[in-house]
Amino acid sequence: MTTPDNPTLRVVVADDQAAVREGLVTLLDLLPDIAVVGAAADGDHALTLVEQHAPDVVLMDLRMPGVDGIEATRRIHDHHPATKTVVLTTYSDDTSILDALRAGALGYLTKDAGRDHIAQAIRTAAAGQAVLDPTVHARLLAATAHPPDTPPSTPPDGLTTRETEVLTQLAAGHSNTEIAQQLFVSETTIKTHINHIYAKIGAADRAQAVRYAYQHHLTQP
Repeated sequence: MTTPDNPTLRVVVADDQAAVREGLVTLLDLLPDIAVVGAAADGDHALTLVEQHAPDVVLMDLRMPGVDGIEATRRIHDHHPATKTVVLTTYSDDTSILDALRAGALGYLTKDAGRDHIAQAIRTAAAGQAVLDPTVHARLLAATAHPPDTPPSTPPDGLTTRETEVLTQLAAGHSNTEIAQQLFVSETTIKTHINHIYAKIGAADRAQAVRYAYQHHLTQP
């Protein structure tokens, strides 16, 4: 961790895309007050690196295989509170933002952010202060001013959390193959989930399932 004798901020980068991950490492290593002490391709590896290096900040992607960025952020917040998390993702929808902040992220940036903005976010988070991308801040303000209908805290009709995720993706118009890629499971698993969903909600086909999703506010913002 940072000390008066060593003011350099120690950072772990977590992103499942090698080009993005390596680019961030190169970018940050050019800064005199930031040192990258580890790079992870998934949340589980990020947690291991946090345990090994006790970094000041983790720069965290959200959608990663295995342990995703939300769960990794939650575990870091709960078990390594001295390490702060700044989300850096392509997603700026209300659900992703709120889930990340509820998990304990101190910062939230989109990948449109430039080097100076990312560096400043790391410094700000290391100091224990929140930092939000302007786009993210605007989304939060809009949500506060015009709160949307929100889904129930407990999925309806006995749907599991995973089945709710699948139904949400289905309602967004994604194919079984696309949903499988998004959730990092096989297409056969997705077909099984969809069959269970149909049985639980009384749907005979995809159109009825989509209608159900909209009626119960199980759609992406």
